[in-house]
Amino acid sequence: MSIRVENISKHFGRFQALQPLSLEIPDGQLTGLLGPSGSGKTTLLRIIAGLETPDTGKVYFHGQDVTDIHVRQRRVGFVFQHYALFRHMTVSQNIAFGLEVMPKPERPNKAEIRKRVGELLEMVQLGHLANRYPAQLSGGQKQRVALARALAMQPQVLLLDEPFGALDAKVRKELRRWLRSLHDELHFTSVFVTHDQEEALELSDQVVVMSAGRIEQVDTPQKLYSRPDSRFVFDFLGHTNVIRGEIDHGRLQQGEAWVNLPGIAADHTSGQLYLRPHEVRLQSHPCTQAHLPLSINAVSLIGAEVRLELQPQGWHSDEPWEIGISHSTYNAWQPMRGDTCYAVPEVGHLFSEQDKEPLTFHWQNDLPAPQRTTRMASAMA
Repeated sequence: MSIRVENISKHFGRFQALQPLSLEIPDGQLTGLLGPSGSGKTTLLRIIAGLETPDTGKVYFHGQDVTDIHVRQRRVGFVFQHYALFRHMTVSQNIAFGLEVMPKPERPNKAEIRKRVGELLEMVQLGHLANRYPAQLSGGQKQRVALARALAMQPQVLLLDEPFGALDAKVRKELRRWLRSLHDELHFTSVFVTHDQEEALELSDQVVVMSAGRIEQVDTPQKLYSRPDSRFVFDFLGHTNVIRGEIDHGRLQQGEAWVNLPGIAADHTSGQLYLRPHEVRLQSHPCTQAHLPLSINAVSLIGAEVRLELQPQGWHSDEPWEIGISHSTYNAWQPMRGDTCYAVPEVGHLFSEQDKEPLTFHWQNDLPAPQRTTRMASAMA
């Protein structure tokens, strides 16, 4: 079931929650609405569901105009962030509720309802908890019950509003993996709201980045991360290291820091070069393509990598830089607070006053990674 919204807008009093926007959601895909609080994600989701009425525009399901069709006739399953389970009902009764209150001509018989509830319990791996009450379940189990209840109505579209927002990190990751697997098995059209970048990039076939009631970019997770269309998208999708300066004769410079920009024609203009942490290496000496001196502020061992927080020397950045190194590099180098090193960009994205879209640069550098032979030698002695 494909979804199309055309020229949708929405006000709440004087506040404009959605500026006129249009969006295509392909049949059978999992689409993530990603953005900060107040960006309009949930408002757009509720308009698609029929829980809100747009001020302007149309909503189409598979080419049919459903703008004025009541939510009950849209065959939409909706999963809320805080589950919205009936506390006085068992797991089975919660799942069956929507079926049991359907109009009599459409309502399945009791045997069919029992069969469908049983199948859904097995699908969400909660068959052994059928007779428990919500108060006896964990957060992850409650969310699975909420999802089973939504699927019981055999919806054309499944909509989820921050479905994992109330769960801890480990449970969120497990449920994300489970939902993606379930979606691949059943091939229903899904739209979910999140402000978690990792969640959107991991789950979605298509990501819609929103800001201040507007759509900033619509793309696959891979393209969205590697080719952002705007500074907002770049800033929102994870940490970035930024150097701002003036561009002249193919070089971006600020104070003692500079980076060569091969092939660039812009001169006498300001620019911002965005470098993702995994697209930058650290060395003990500057390379021929860049001079970016940094002082190590902090060293943090986080999971599979060692994260360094770095402060520019002789130039300014609004935020400290962050760059991750492998444990093997860390063991060979043994970086410490106060050490000086140099950033070596491998891939960068330039936003300048003269270019409407960012320019992407790739540099080739062959200097070795930092080594701390003196400290290692003294330790051995």
